[in-house]
Amino acid sequence: MLIKNQIYETVICDYTAEGQGIAKIEGCAVFIPNAVVGERCMVRIEKAQKTWAAGKLVEILEKSPHRINRECPVAKLCGGCDFWHIDYEEECRLKADRVRQTLNRIGGENLEEVPLLSAPTCYGYRNKAQYPVSSQKGRVYAGFFRAGTHQVVENPRCLILPEETDQVKKIVIDYVNHYGISAYDEAAQKGLLRHIYVRRGAVSGQVLVCLVVNGRRLPHWEDLVQRLKAVPGFTSLVLAVNTRPGNAILGDEFITLYGPGYIEDTLCGLNFRLSPRSFYQVNHHQAQRLYEAAIAQAEITKDDLVLDLYCGVGTITLAMAKAAGKVIGVEVVEQAVVDAKENAERNGIGNAEFFCGDAGKAALELESKGIRPDVIVVDPPRKGLNADTIEALHRMAPRRIVYVSCDPATLARDVALLKERGYQLKNAMAADLFPRCAHVESIVCLQQKVYG
Repeated sequence: MLIKNQIYETVICDYTAEGQGIAKIEGCAVFIPNAVVGERCMVRIEKAQKTWAAGKLVEILEKSPHRINRECPVAKLCGGCDFWHIDYEEECRLKADRVRQTLNRIGGENLEEVPLLSAPTCYGYRNKAQYPVSSQKGRVYAGFFRAGTHQVVENPRCLILPEETDQVKKIVIDYVNHYGISAYDEAAQKGLLRHIYVRRGAVSGQVLVCLVVNGRRLPHWEDLVQRLKAVPGFTSLVLAVNTRPGNAILGDEFITLYGPGYIEDTLCGLNFRLSPRSFYQVNHHQAQRLYEAAIAQAEITKDDLVLDLYCGVGTITLAMAKAAGKVIGVEVVEQAVVDAKENAERNGIGNAEFFCGDAGKAALELESKGIRPDVIVVDPPRKGLNADTIEALHRMAPRRIVYVSCDPATLARDVALLKERGYQLKNAMAADLFPRCAHVESIVCLQQKVYG
């Protein structure tokens, strides 16, 4: 067992799913933040267990050619980004390899490589930000949580966000401090402003500002509207009412103070309406490439019935409607379904239906009514597919399943479960929608096994 506070010489051999470096010291796996594969370094043990330890870089003896100087001054503190210390080439390599290793280890595959759709830029790509709000010595400020904590790290300019988004944050904070509006205190469950939520249309340039509040009123909101008009594209100001304890960001009630309460944007040649609760990929350029890849893998024909589970505001559903005979979308968020139906109408798409409900239960209900999709598309949250959804996919027996995932581990788990039910992996690829962050998207296509 390694000794706490002792310094060891080692070589970084791999990365964790969160982007930490991994070293093997005396047979023990040591996890080291800000480390790069191939580096020989001195590491201090900060926590020691029997089979693993947490370490800290003390000195780099041999630096990796992929190590770069951080452009973000708070990158080591902020929990938002993970890879400002390595070049983008290495980031892409480790993300693609993470998907490959996970599908092999958990999914039972034997893939030699997984291609990755790399991003054209690492700057200003995020079309949504959720800034937690805090206060210190009577001054309210906003930023992002420090990794593993609810301590807010202030950052005047986040490099992965558009300038307009940080401009909104500054205006709101100036307004809050001017009028003495309180920041929410999690421990005391008191204070008004919890989060500043900003969404910007990458094509439309429209900006939605949503303030998450512990109440139902916002003092002097008319003045805030006037201040926000300085932001290019400012379209709407909405209050999200969240009076519950806990770390959920948005509540269930939304009050529109200014504008229509939503923005519009264009993706895959279609126009979409986006409300605060609407799911929409945060990287517009990469989302379009991701969906195009998913549609290509689905190999849809005009005779096909396509079922899209976890459809959000209907982005993939409506894009697939062009090629399919009919598409059905299922989404658990009611407002997203309202938006999806509106999006179908505004784009003149008449062969799409949308239902609100849990994906698995809705799919089982559709199956009980005799609906047999030719192709099923799933884009679940990080926890992956539940048992009902797996069972519904098995019973419906589509020719092809296209699985879009934001977590390689749950994707690989579900691939293994679907393989047990008569499917085989046809192809797999990764897509980097989150440059400088540890998350990676994946797309796999499974098809029915052919027995002969």
